Amino acid sequence: MEDKIALVTGSSRRIGRDIALRLADVVGGVAVHYRSDRKAAEATVREIRKKGKLGALFRADLTKEKEALSLIRKVEDKFGKLDILVNNFGPILIKDWQKISSSEWDYILRGNLMSALWCLKAALPGMRKRKWGRVINLGYSRAEQLVAFSKITPYAIAKTGLLILTRSAAASEASSGITVNMVSPGLIEGGALPEAKNIPAGRLGRFKDISSAVLFLISEKAGFITGTNIVGSGGWKL
Repeated sequence: MEDKIALVTGSSRRIGRDIALRLADVVGGVAVHYRSDRKAAEATVREIRKKGKLGALFRADLTKEKEALSLIRKVEDKFGKLDILVNNFGPILIKDWQKISSSEWDYILRGNLMSALWCLKAALPGMRKRKWGRVINLGYSRAEQLVAFSKITPYAIAKTGLLILTRSAAASEASSGITVNMVSPGLIEGGALPEAKNIPAGRLGRFKDISSAVLFLISEKAGFITGTNIVGSGGWKL
């Protein structure tokens, strides 16, 4: 994997940062994306370079199509290619669904679903040309369970849609040597959702629980796995 280049969206902090740093252990270069926290993103790039790997910083508002498409072009221009795309960026809004404004609905849907679609479509041509690619979309642990979530309704809708997009892209791109999968975290330490006491594993998830799944899916060992959804929730809400 030393010749591979990866982009992790929303990688200035938390899960995205951990994924970027773990990827830097196995790939040749990692593009770090941020929207507002430049200092945190710069710190992530420094850590990548300390590992002796290529690292570069890219800013984009991925709720805007032009900026999402531009991000992919800039990464390809900088590194010469893009082999691995991790769509981690995804804002959440905790608010009763009846009180959510139209602009808030639009922001959450764009941030969690459309941003991944735009980045995916822009990255696919290069992957097809090289007959190799890995796309990992970050979901949420109940994306396959059509249940009520009155406080995170647009987020849940967007992530369920992202799972459908993941499987649709997986089916269409398999013949090109490209795998498209999802990793869906449950309740994570320091996360936005309230802590739950009924996690069968007896603890909240850790960043490494999610980044480890990403590392497996981008590896050659997972080359025949596509369209799957790995849920990292410790058994929560099964």
